[in-house]
Amino acid sequence: MPPPSTKARWDAKLRIISQLKRIIPISRAVVEDVKAETRKDQKRWNQNFSPLEVGKKYFYSGLRKMGMDVLLKNGMETVELRNGYGLKKVGNKSKPVFGSHCVDSWCLAASATGTKHPTTKSIHYMVPLRFNKRQLHMLQFSKGGTRRRQGGTLSLGLKKGTLVKHLKYGLCFLGGSMRNKFSLHRLADGKRITQQAKRNDFKILTRVAFITQFLSQLKQGASLGGF
Repeated sequence: MPPPSTKARWDAKLRIISQLKRIIPISRAVVEDVKAETRKDQKRWNQNFSPLEVGKKYFYSGLRKMGMDVLLKNGMETVELRNGYGLKKVGNKSKPVFGSHCVDSWCLAASATGTKHPTTKSIHYMVPLRFNKRQLHMLQFSKGGTRRRQGGTLSLGLKKGTLVKHLKYGLCFLGGSMRNKFSLHRLADGKRITQQAKRNDFKILTRVAFITQFLSQLKQGASLGGF
């Protein structure tokens, strides 16, 4: 079992895959296997990389428990696949484009399915919702010498992350609360819309675990030529 922080990172990936399996009949996972071998008398090196080795084995085990076949590729195989498909990788990870985030994973998947070229370069982001852990009170005093409550997963008795339909703002999800009013957040990026929502102004729909955002290749300025 990996350390708690390492386990949390790999569990997040497993939850996303589990969510995708509810939508798409995924039966096989192709993973670029990162090698981090231990070195004799190199304590610092081994301490830095041993959680990665333990974590990835935990991840592979989790995939198999979902009933998936796991195929492993090394980094050079990924490069050869990318060159074979005539695709280029964008080094700037801040760019929300196919070449920066999806090109390697597409090549790995295509090696298992036999696909010849991408049918789209659009991106669909799925980001797990995260909330501050519960503290009885804030560490710093506010005006009047009081300390308000901080964190937790409930807002005035309702679960944070609940999908609601507001009379004015439409579909959004619940965040925190203040003075018996709720904060509402956008589904696309989690940005707060308001802190003044009243309970009677929205209808509870369901619980959401992720915020999602679809970026069309046309909006990104990607070329449609050849696809």
